[in-house]
Amino acid sequence: MKKMSRNVLLQMEEEEDDDDGDIGDVPASRPFLTPHTHLPSSLVLENLGQTIISDLGSLESQQDFRTPEFEEFNGKSDSLFFNDGQRRIDFVLVYEDESRKETNKKGTNEKQRRKRQAYESNLICHGLQLEATRSVLDDKLVFVKVHAPWEVLCTYAEVMHIKLPLKPNDLKNRSSAFGTLNWFTKVLSVDESIIKPEQEFFTAPFEKNRMNDFYIVDRDSFFNPATRSRIVYFILSRVKYQVINNVSKFGINRLVNSGIYKAAFPLHDCKFRHQSEDPSCPNERYLLYREWAHPRSIYKKQPLDLIRKYYGEKIGIYFAWLGYYTQMLLLAAVVGVACFLYGYLNQDNCTWSKEVCHPDIGGKIIMCPQCDKHCPFWKLNITCESSKKLCIFDSFGTLVFAVFMGVWVTLFLEFWKRRQAELEYEWDTVELQQEEQARPEYEARCTHIVINEITQEEERIPFTAWGKCLRITLCASAVLFWILLIIASVIGIIVYRLSVFIVFSTQLKNLNGTDPIQKYLTPQTATSITASIISFIIIMILNTIYERVAIMITNFELPRTQTDYENSLTMKMFLFQFVNYYSSCFYIAFFKGKFVGYPGDPVYWLGKYRNEECDPGGCLLELTTQLTIIMGGKAIWNNIQEVLLPWIMNLIGRFHRVSGSEKITPRWEQDYHLQPMGKLGLFYEYLEMIIQFGFVTLFVASFPLAPLLALVNNILEIRVDAWKLTTQFRRLVPEKAQDIGAWQPIMQGIAILAVVTNAMIIAFTSDMIPRLVYYWSFSVPPYGNHTSYTMDGYINNTLSIFKVIDFKNKSMGNPYSEQGNHTTCRYRDFRYPPGHPQEYKHNIYYWHVIAAKLAFIIVMEHLIYSVKFFISYAIPDVSKRTKSKIQREKYLTQKLLRENHLKDMTKNMGVIAERMIEAVDNNLRPKSE
Repeated sequence: MKKMSRNVLLQMEEEEDDDDGDIGDVPASRPFLTPHTHLPSSLVLENLGQTIISDLGSLESQQDFRTPEFEEFNGKSDSLFFNDGQRRIDFVLVYEDESRKETNKKGTNEKQRRKRQAYESNLICHGLQLEATRSVLDDKLVFVKVHAPWEVLCTYAEVMHIKLPLKPNDLKNRSSAFGTLNWFTKVLSVDESIIKPEQEFFTAPFEKNRMNDFYIVDRDSFFNPATRSRIVYFILSRVKYQVINNVSKFGINRLVNSGIYKAAFPLHDCKFRHQSEDPSCPNERYLLYREWAHPRSIYKKQPLDLIRKYYGEKIGIYFAWLGYYTQMLLLAAVVGVACFLYGYLNQDNCTWSKEVCHPDIGGKIIMCPQCDKHCPFWKLNITCESSKKLCIFDSFGTLVFAVFMGVWVTLFLEFWKRRQAELEYEWDTVELQQEEQARPEYEARCTHIVINEITQEEERIPFTAWGKCLRITLCASAVLFWILLIIASVIGIIVYRLSVFIVFSTQLKNLNGTDPIQKYLTPQTATSITASIISFIIIMILNTIYERVAIMITNFELPRTQTDYENSLTMKMFLFQFVNYYSSCFYIAFFKGKFVGYPGDPVYWLGKYRNEECDPGGCLLELTTQLTIIMGGKAIWNNIQEVLLPWIMNLIGRFHRVSGSEKITPRWEQDYHLQPMGKLGLFYEYLEMIIQFGFVTLFVASFPLAPLLALVNNILEIRVDAWKLTTQFRRLVPEKAQDIGAWQPIMQGIAILAVVTNAMIIAFTSDMIPRLVYYWSFSVPPYGNHTSYTMDGYINNTLSIFKVIDFKNKSMGNPYSEQGNHTTCRYRDFRYPPGHPQEYKHNIYYWHVIAAKLAFIIVMEHLIYSVKFFISYAIPDVSKRTKSKIQREKYLTQKLLRENHLKDMTKNMGVIAERMIEAVDNNLRPKSE
């Protein structure tokens, strides 16, 4: 390796920056990082920025670069070490040798080569050790293996406040991870002889000057591979490589985005199908595939501890949450299926459906046209099939299920908080927020100096209070613009529904009422299905565009930590997705058919399109159809994206490499040909599940089978995600996480809103309240003619009468004069008949129904909210047992550190005393002699 006595930073004052514009700049005249603490480790952070700035101003002399050693592949395909077999590979950087590129743009390639050489030289200057090896299959590719020696690991473990073992801990009970020993849970649990439980330790933030306090049995295993990768990535993200206009460029992410490096990733420890030939390899990837990702393990609990150890706490907490959510869905699915079966088995007793289908009742009721001129009169009994289906979903079981789901969602959220607190204790992330470092992109922009109100010392911030307000305003305006764009698309779908309904009515009007097509495909049904499909397509297109916009907005906002960044992006994305996915459902549930007027005086959209009416059975069935299409289509689309695309890409890659398949390839080259998982890959997994959570809770009153579909999807989702991570993707950089972040308050908001939406669906979308009002008030005197409470005559009572000659058309008179000799027709509303003193005004039935609906909403909301708040109060977020364990461990840790400190002081005092006695003896000895 070529040596030099100083570090290198390319000075390119006149060149254009060819990077992709990501935030990665820092003024060259100041330290790269300004620590927020005054620990000794802060000096290391400042040095990370200061030492790499060199006074070299020329690019001509390459002898100043410290370059990695080039070594030939030694033929050991499973090796995780440098060629010497001693230094472990903690990270791999991949680049394409510019001198061997087929399209060699000399100037551009030379710039890229020098940036890379400066970067690698500075990595070496910061203590990392590099070894380069050419690809076995493609000699243009070069793999730079990175190793962090002991001193570097210790230094940056202190900088990053990483907690490390002090001594074995016998307090923790890990039964939650592997289940109890009874026969049932033992079948569902992972075999402990295959995946052994991790040994637990008391831990504390690492300090180099107290190294003797830590449990260091073997230096090679003290830092596990996940921790080593985290530390190396921390360094890679902050090392500089170039100066442009007195601004430094830094970080591996920027180099990868600009194409200087092809990839950067930590290594998997072995192949997923076979164990490693190296006896020292733990084969954790193989164990995860066998006991977690393989289809035969679909019924087993997840090995959360091993997931956390291999992929980090951030991945671990996601799968813990998804598994817990899926378990809770089992109860909701059972109750939902029971309510569905109740409706299905009692559909033959549905009196109002019988009246719709009866040839002497529904067959003789002539309904008014639902659009102008082109729509015909139609008989009520053509909606017979839809009314039968509606009986299944619009039943008393729906009300029971809506109330149950209001309680279920509260139980789920409260018990998850307790489970999350247990994981924080077990995974040692209780005080994580105090340990989290600022993002390098944030640190790069810290140019303004202010006085800290607490410490009264100077610190750097990226912008002033005015600048922060300006950024927040611009970001909020951009998000609001996109939400309005979604609302505009929803209005477009509504206009489509209004216009295409005329077409379907015209095409289907000449079919006989007994024709099989018209029997199942009414104009309303055809309009609903096509509009739902178009809505789904628009949702996916806008979703793809907005993802990029949301990332740009969040980058501009510049959150301080990675957690803050993800929470900010989460809120932006969810607000957009909420409107995107749920707007069509809200329209069908609460707006469609509610403001239509009556046949003689209809309401028009934009003065042109007549407002859309519900089927005589109501809009509930249409809402069910919409939910089924969106949930089903979304699940299929996500599976295509998550499973088929990575698999096909890897298959294509293997096909291109088939010529060299007989060669033995090293571990790093095998991993390079896997698919990269973006930084926001886990974010999209959360988003997918939270959107599903919204469908399960917000509109469950219209579709009690939604929890069952979600349960089946999630059981497959867990294993699909596991298969994807272990077989198709490169290993992710392990990250810490204390909880699920902003998704928790989002779910709480959905849970509160779900009570309102389900109460309003039952009151305004279903026909339950009008039926109850008719049964208890209008079927018997003084309003009814029956001697006892009954549902007979309900359909006739809820359909108002309209005189055909009263149709209004300012330019053409009666537009329906050529469609038969009908004198009257019926329409869905509660209005007085023609000839009444208040003809076409709302009748007494209407006001009874409105009063009952409002009373129902108030009672249901207050009842469920009272139960929710009582449950939230009664169930503490952290169990007493977990709280005691946390306090006990903290006490014992402090006691251990204090005892070790006293031992060191005693030992040092003893040494000092011996030296003092020895000095006194030396001074007195000559006098005595």
